Amino acid sequence: MAVDHTRAPVLEALETYRREGLLAFTPPGHKQARGADPAVREVLGDAVFLGDVLASGGLDDRLTRGRVLERAEELMADAVHAEHTFFTTCGSSLSVKAAMLSVAGPHEQLLIGRDAHKSVVSGLILSGIEPVWIEPRWDPERHLAHPPSAEAFEKAYANHPDAKGALVTSPTPYGTSADLRAVAEVCHRRGRPLIVDEAWGAHLPFHPDLPSWAMDAGADICVTSIHKMGSGLEQGSVFHLQGDLVPPEVLKLRADLLGTTSPSVLLYAGLDGWRRQMALHGKELMGAALELVAELRSAIGQIDGLHVEGRDDFCGPGLADDFDPLQVIMDLGGLGITGFQAADWLRAERNIEAHLADHRRLGAQVTHGDDQETTGELLSALRDLTRAAPELRPAPRVEVPAPSELRLAQARSPRDAFFGPAENVPVKKAAGRIAAEMITPYPPGIPAVLPGERLTEPVLRYLRTGKAAGMNLPDPSDPELETIRVLETEEE
Repeated sequence: MAVDHTRAPVLEALETYRREGLLAFTPPGHKQARGADPAVREVLGDAVFLGDVLASGGLDDRLTRGRVLERAEELMADAVHAEHTFFTTCGSSLSVKAAMLSVAGPHEQLLIGRDAHKSVVSGLILSGIEPVWIEPRWDPERHLAHPPSAEAFEKAYANHPDAKGALVTSPTPYGTSADLRAVAEVCHRRGRPLIVDEAWGAHLPFHPDLPSWAMDAGADICVTSIHKMGSGLEQGSVFHLQGDLVPPEVLKLRADLLGTTSPSVLLYAGLDGWRRQMALHGKELMGAALELVAELRSAIGQIDGLHVEGRDDFCGPGLADDFDPLQVIMDLGGLGITGFQAADWLRAERNIEAHLADHRRLGAQVTHGDDQETTGELLSALRDLTRAAPELRPAPRVEVPAPSELRLAQARSPRDAFFGPAENVPVKKAAGRIAAEMITPYPPGIPAVLPGERLTEPVLRYLRTGKAAGMNLPDPSDPELETIRVLETEEE
């Protein structure tokens, strides 16, 4: 049967709800904005409240006989070449946990790239799944991790044949990608599923010049944040499924275990509308974005002191397999300042918000929502930044460990360490102790320390110097990082 991508079931149902003037004696309590605070209505506008209805008993009837959400998910699956799609309104942080729980359970092993997002670690803590960490490919010159290789997963399976599956993050927030087809083949030779955390890859299915996306590469489950590189609202996420290694009913059960019973129809509408937009115009929109970013990259490359990192920097033997040019990553070494300083200056002085900042880089994300005007503003601000850089120097030094020193030994499971008896100790006395919390530079949100890892002086020094230089560490129990939460007692 032909699929009609001009339809948008959620948006159409909302339109019907408004047209028919249904009078609800149900939540939400603002009653179509009538009860909302006038000051809130002035800032948000009534459209937000008018679109905020119950998913069942509002958008659809109480038995969901209109199949509104189901039809929208079927259209999304068709648009991205998946067999099944599920919408979630709790972000990919929920979606990736549901995916993990559909593959492994308590005390079972899952192969996971150590460059995973903190939401994956949260999934380990909640589920009791035992991680087998796979080393990323580390660029020692640029102090940057790329997704693990297929060979690394092959070796891990040889050493852990009972592992229930694998999880890889691709693309990374820096835009670098794994050879997903090769990793999927490693898994499938053993009858094991591959989960891809593709939170930064919502746009990948819609243009041939972008890296191959997870479903086309043979992955079994793919988690995607539509709000990151798509045009959904914040927290709008989907996960896709194909093949017979993970039954769709199992994935749905796991998602229901974690998800809210009060999903936001506003987020559903954003997901539904984005799918229609991309199914009808995606190649054109993404093609224009790629042309725009090529011009932007070339122009930034002409600015003294800035180096735009691209395929030649990120891809090759021992590095990444592919690269998304829409992540514009700039090395600031020529300016002698940190990405933290640059991001703060751009926001304070030029009203420009950077996507990513680290000890030496600044990242700007370009999407189909950008145009010559927005990229022109960025270019102007970057030129001003180069002139202001001498006033920002000297840059605070962040002591980034060598690859061999960056990885910490997993002495306890994340779950046991997180829930075990713990105490706070001064950071200067924490080396050798087992962490009982996560410590995550954000963005990109990849933990430097996991619960259960044994702390070392090089990593602690990295975090202390990073914090002093402006690194954002949102999750430690002590926001100032003067103390660290560690296990109280240890059995060696």
